[in-house]
Amino acid sequence: MNADFSERRVKMVDGQIRTTDVTSAPLLEAMLSVPREAFVAANQRDLAYIDEDIRISGTSNGSGARFLMQPSPLAKLLQLAGIGASDSVLDVGCCTGYSSALSSRLARSVVALESDPALVETARSTLSMLGCDNVTVVTGPLPQGHAAKAPYDVIFVGGSVGEVPASLLDQLGEGGRLVAVEGQGNSGVARLFFKTGGVVTGRRAFNAAIKPLPGFERISAFEF
Repeated sequence: MNADFSERRVKMVDGQIRTTDVTSAPLLEAMLSVPREAFVAANQRDLAYIDEDIRISGTSNGSGARFLMQPSPLAKLLQLAGIGASDSVLDVGCCTGYSSALSSRLARSVVALESDPALVETARSTLSMLGCDNVTVVTGPLPQGHAAKAPYDVIFVGGSVGEVPASLLDQLGEGGRLVAVEGQGNSGVARLFFKTGGVVTGRRAFNAAIKPLPGFERISAFEF
C-alpha cells in the first residue's frame, strides 16, 4: 500500500503540480516526500491524491466545513510564498497539518494555527508521527494569528478570505511575505503582500478558487 501511495505522489506531482507552472525544486521534493494520505481519514485515503478539495470536517454546505486543499492551487500558493530555509512561517488554518508538513520541509520553523480543537489534535498527532519537529501546533481564532511567536517571515493563509485582516499583516517581519486568496469561487484572487520599511503593500498574482476559511467573512457596511 505504501508503494502504491508513493506512485500516486509521483503522478500527483507530474500530472497536477508541474503542469501548473510550479518549478520550485524544494517544493516539488516536499510534495513527493510528504504522505498526503496521512492527513485524511482512513476511509478517504484512496481519494488523497485526486486533484480536488477533500472535505475533512463539517457538512458540504455548512459554514464550518473544512477541506484539505486541492494539490495544484496549494502548490502554486506555497511557491508564491517563496519559503526559504531560514524562514519562520505562520500557517493560518492548518486543518490536519498537510500544508504545515510541506512548509516544514522548506522553512526553519512553522507555527501551525488552527481553531477547531479536533483538527488541532489530529494535526499534532500526524505531524509528530511524521517527525515534523520544527512545527508547533497552536489553537486560536484564525484571523488573530499568533502574535506570541511573531514576527514571521512568511504567513500562509490556507483558505480564501473576504479580506486579509490587519491583525495578520501586523505580524509580518521586515521583508516578510503573506500569501492569501481574497474572494470566493471564481472571483478568488491570490495576492502576495510584502512588508518593506514597515509598510505593507500587495499585488495580484493569479486567479484561484479555493474553499473559504471560517471567521474571515467581509463585514458589509450598514446602509441607510
